[in-house]
Amino acid sequence: MTVSWWRNRRRRKLADEPFPEDWEEIIASNVAHDLLLEPAERARLRGFVQVFVAEKSWEGCGGLVMTDEVRVTIAAQAGLLVLGLPHEYYSDVHSILVYPTTIVTPERPVGAFEVSRGPVASGVPILGEAQLGGPVILVWDAVRRNARHPEQGHDVVYHEFAHKLDMADGTVDGTPRLPTRAAVRHWAEVCERAFVDLRGRVARGQRTFLDRYGATNEAEFFAVATEFFFDKPIAMQEHERELYDLLVSFYGQDPAARARRREGREPGRA
Repeated sequence: MTVSWWRNRRRRKLADEPFPEDWEEIIASNVAHDLLLEPAERARLRGFVQVFVAEKSWEGCGGLVMTDEVRVTIAAQAGLLVLGLPHEYYSDVHSILVYPTTIVTPERPVGAFEVSRGPVASGVPILGEAQLGGPVILVWDAVRRNARHPEQGHDVVYHEFAHKLDMADGTVDGTPRLPTRAAVRHWAEVCERAFVDLRGRVARGQRTFLDRYGATNEAEFFAVATEFFFDKPIAMQEHERELYDLLVSFYGQDPAARARRREGREPGRA
């Protein structure tokens, strides 16, 4: 109880501190989604960033020099996922390892969850990795490119931290921690239909809306769906309405409504 009280007190103090001007410039330059947020959401995101940057261990690997730009860009994207969720600042993530560019996995049996954009095998290039009970590994050039260009529909930070949300219940099965058994059943029904449809289309060589990598397994399906939910929300609402609505309910956010407000196309507006 005492440890929890002190931790929460420290977090409140960090979140209440003035947000550094240079960090504000980093978010403005690198995190395109920040422009879509309402003022209250932007304030919550900045509080999250201050706590997350302070609490996690950040390590530059492969010659990358760790900077505030790297920390703040990653923290802002990780924070966006949980803006509408009760969270503990990803309590199972203690360290974040960042490489300058694409890395190649060592020859090993596949066991972690990677963003490879291709067949999953040993010795393939990856952009990120989330390890159950371990660190998040990211590639900086992909992180920055994705954050600046959400229209591309790929975001390695969203993908890997979606895996961490999935892992919060101790399993890696594409189903994050949900409040009720009814919610778990509904999640399974909706995701199974969408996953089976995606896998079938991939097997038949047909075009798909979601990235084909989501057909790898249920865990990758959730991570890929999360990327599209935040990066291509209007299109996802049109092509995968049931899945989109499920993610609105889980994340407590409606990115399509944000995007329409930004474009001045919100229903009822001129």
